[in-house]
Amino acid sequence: MTDQTNCSPKSAAGKTTGKKVKLTIANAGKEVTLPVLEATEGADIIDIRTIYKETGYFMFDPGFVSTASCESKITYINGAKGELKYRGYPVEQLAQHSNFEEVCYLILYGELPGQSQLNDFRRSLREHAALDQTAIGHLLNAFDRSHHPMAMLMAGLAYLAALYQNEIDVHDEAYRRLTAHRIVAKVATLVAWIFRHRCGKKFKQPDPGLPYAHNFLQMCFDDLDQNPRRREKFVKAMDLILVLHADHEQNASTSTVRLSGSTETSPYAALVAGITSLWGPAHGGANQAVIEMLDSIVNSGKPLEHYIKRAKDRKDHFKLMGFGHRIYKNYDPRAKIVRETCHNLLQEMEAGNPDQALLETAISLEKIALEDEYFIKRKLYPNVDFYSGIIFKTMKLPSDMFTAIFALSRAVGWISHWNEMMSDKHTRIGRPRQLYVGSQERNYVPLGRR
Repeated sequence: MTDQTNCSPKSAAGKTTGKKVKLTIANAGKEVTLPVLEATEGADIIDIRTIYKETGYFMFDPGFVSTASCESKITYINGAKGELKYRGYPVEQLAQHSNFEEVCYLILYGELPGQSQLNDFRRSLREHAALDQTAIGHLLNAFDRSHHPMAMLMAGLAYLAALYQNEIDVHDEAYRRLTAHRIVAKVATLVAWIFRHRCGKKFKQPDPGLPYAHNFLQMCFDDLDQNPRRREKFVKAMDLILVLHADHEQNASTSTVRLSGSTETSPYAALVAGITSLWGPAHGGANQAVIEMLDSIVNSGKPLEHYIKRAKDRKDHFKLMGFGHRIYKNYDPRAKIVRETCHNLLQEMEAGNPDQALLETAISLEKIALEDEYFIKRKLYPNVDFYSGIIFKTMKLPSDMFTAIFALSRAVGWISHWNEMMSDKHTRIGRPRQLYVGSQERNYVPLGRR
């Protein structure tokens, strides 16, 4: 087992495969031979670090979709096969047999914990879960209850950045370990308190006797224990969603955390940058967008077939949210796992639920997407955002809280990538290049002569 004194295995420079790639720049008389770095899984990588020095050219890659920005040992995705692994373990196995606290340990430390290690980790999370109720109360009261939870979450993390500013030592392993535990623990309390602030309710303190997902829901709701069977299902569903969203390789928000963290800023500030990125509807806001789409369909009074027809029309701007994925060219493995949980919760839905029409529309839409040749051919399967949005809706969580809960689950991935980067002696401050297409040098003309 990996000892907790080392928050993640130190990264080494990528090993060369022995293969080399010869690049010839046509009509310029330039030629360079580049080494190929070996991946343990997935595509090997051409090392282009010397290309400008040897040729005078940079590489052009908008969105960095063909460029590896770092080495990482945390998560591997094979989009073509629909595979997702944390530290080598398939997410399907973790979802079935593990829990969020154990997965947090795995992502942070690189190995599954023994019982004593897991007990110590849980104890540490519970010790660090508390927040200053007066300070957070004043902070959240500056926001109207209608304001978006993500803005409040950014403010809360910014407060923690200020609170722990004098402790920053990104090169100290003990500091990085402490920071990781604090963030994983405190973000759950912060998100729960944001929820209660928006409901006009008093904050509930974390319960040190409860597991992570149960504790989070207990801090959110007053009536969680009224129906033990439903509580058990909600806790299990929340734990599963947290596991499935814990990390997802070098996505936009994780890359943002790494880019921000490369300046050696406060790790809490780096996470604020990640939250800002996650907020976008093309990223973490997708599950909120799913429910808003379903609401608009139901409230329009038009049949679902009308929207299916629009989705198939390339000239129509309407898009079905929660279908397909940029990385997965097969079924999103997380969606397969969470689909059963989603359907189980829908079966528990009481008669007369005001969201009945919305949820029935979601299931009808899912059926069409899984059977219609148009969607099958284009691999537009329901993704994890589609199902997680519906699950949150059955829990009576408002749609604009969905992204904040996504951030809660992703915090462990973000801080693990930050720690891995800080552990890597090859880390450099991020500095992407650009293809400049503006004006060439020109002389200033005084105002009266223009």
